[in-house]
Amino acid sequence: MQLDYISLGKAIRSLRIAQNWSQEVLSGLSDIPRSHLSAIETGSKKANLDTLGKIAAAFDMPLSELIRKAEELKSNNE
Repeated sequence: MQLDYISLGKAIRSLRIAQNWSQEVLSGLSDIPRSHLSAIETGSKKANLDTLGKIAAAFDMPLSELIRKAEELKSNNE
């Protein structure tokens, strides 16, 4: 299985919006720069596992759940 970084970015953005958080809020909670978060959300940058773990922790979910949401999004768009 290969991770689809565009779907992953969309999933992160969707979760962030559902929480009514700005990119600044999520970047603060996950301790990553806002510009990097923006690039992850658009799929223009690939996030490493450490970064994805921080983002998942900010949403209070395991990394596996974040990846599952991305895979679900990808399946719905195919």
